Amino acid sequence: MAIFNIQKREIECKIVFYGPGRCGKTTNLEHIFKAFKKQVTGEMVSVDTEGDSTLFFDFLPMGLGKINGCDVRVQIFTVPGQQKYTSTRKLVLKGVDGVVFVADSLAVRREKNLLSLKDLQQNLREYGQNITRIPLVLQYNKRDLADEGVPIMSVEQMERDLNRQLKVKSFEASATKGTGVGKTLQECLKQTLVSLQKELQWAK
Repeated sequence: MAIFNIQKREIECKIVFYGPGRCGKTTNLEHIFKAFKKQVTGEMVSVDTEGDSTLFFDFLPMGLGKINGCDVRVQIFTVPGQQKYTSTRKLVLKGVDGVVFVADSLAVRREKNLLSLKDLQQNLREYGQNITRIPLVLQYNKRDLADEGVPIMSVEQMERDLNRQLKVKSFEASATKGTGVGKTLQECLKQTLVSLQKELQWAK
């Protein structure tokens, strides 16, 4: 739930990058951190462990300037994708306003994508939120690996697997190259701010 300070006319909202382990969530944030330097208002905090990607979360506060007379700040988090960090994933989701689900295009990760999306749905439900109502964007990451001859799933298959019922916007991406990362974030921010404006009615 976004924090709305009426006196200061400030809104602070939270976006979480969710997905299976090693799908590229941290790489997404690293690219955003470099590409949107002007909007970044603090340092990115990353906790790494030996042999794992992200143990806890990355944190990136972004100031978007004034929207309808309000200063908007966005906190961007990632969750650890590994199965053993279930409680941490749930904790990071608390108070979320928008979600980017990062799916791994590698053919061998198909089942992990499905399990992770199911995990997201369940964790949101426990916070009283519905995956079909929260601002949500899908990102199909690692599309560039096809050029290296690595077996990846077609976008059509990933749409069938993950987006058949949700019917949300999806983007092809390569987080390592930065392709599609900005578009993914911008769409999630747009949906989140539209949703918050309806909920908080700050434009009035």
